[in-house]
Parts: sequence; C-alpha cells; structure tokens
Amino acid sequence: MQGVAEVARRPIALVTAAVLFLEAPGIVAINAVMARFVKVQAMSLDGMDPDAMYTGTWALGIASGVALALCGLVALVAGIRDRRPGRVGRGLLIGCAVVHGILGAVTVGLIGWGAFAFMMLVLGLIVLTLVAYGKEHGKGAEPREEAPVPA
Repeated sequence: MQGVAEVARRPIALVTAAVLFLEAPGIVAINAVMARFVKVQAMSLDGMDPDAMYTGTWALGIASGVALALCGLVALVAGIRDRRPGRVGRGLLIGCAVVHGILGAVTVGLIGWGAFAFMMLVLGLIVLTLVAYGKEHGKGAEPREEAPVPA
C-alpha cells in the first residue's frame, strides 16, 4: 500500500511548477513597472545614471523571471517523471525557497499580509516538493533495511 507521500508527490510537484510558471511573468511585469517609474521620473541613487538604473531594473526582472521559469521546469520534470530532481535541480529549488522566504519577510512590511501569505504558500509548495521526493525516491536508492527483531 502506498503512503500519502507517494500518492501526493506528483500533484504537489505539478502544482508547484504551475505556480512558479505563473509567478515568472508576474515578477517581470512588476520590474517593468518599476523600470518605467525610474525612467519617467529620472530617479537615481546617489548620483547614479538613471539610464543605468532603468537597464538594471529590466535586467533584474528578466533574470528573475528566467530563474523562476527554470525552477518551474525543474518541478515540472520531477512531477512528470515522478523522480526527485538532480543535484543542480535541488540546488535551484532550494535557492528559490530561500529567496521566497527572504522576500516574504520583506513584503510583510512593505506590501502587507496578503503578499506575505502568497510568498509563504509558494515557499511551502517548493519545500513540500523537495521533501516529497526524499532520498529513497532517487535513482539507485538503497532498499530500506528491516528493523532487527527484538530478542
């Protein structure tokens, strides 16, 4: 009989992938709005060139969107194959989880509890995907040893 983890891990990974794929264009759009504000108002930090700020904001938005899409792809492949991600894939998902945790702490003060709840939901999905595909679900996993019989 299969446990809850074996039954639920594929849908969890697929939902995580869907959420990350939806979040990727959202983060690019947010950075596009911020870049537009920087460009229109000619903002700068400590005399920095406003065009450099504009370009940097766009670059950060695009890089963040690509990173989220890549993490979504890792979760999607894990869900389709029903195997845990490789070392690089796990590293990407762990990094994504850390960033969501830090951004969640920042958003609670700047935006509010709704944004914090969303960030924690995504963080929970990523961590749940990582935990659901534990060590015993990888390629070449060792079979579990039976507990010794008490004397």
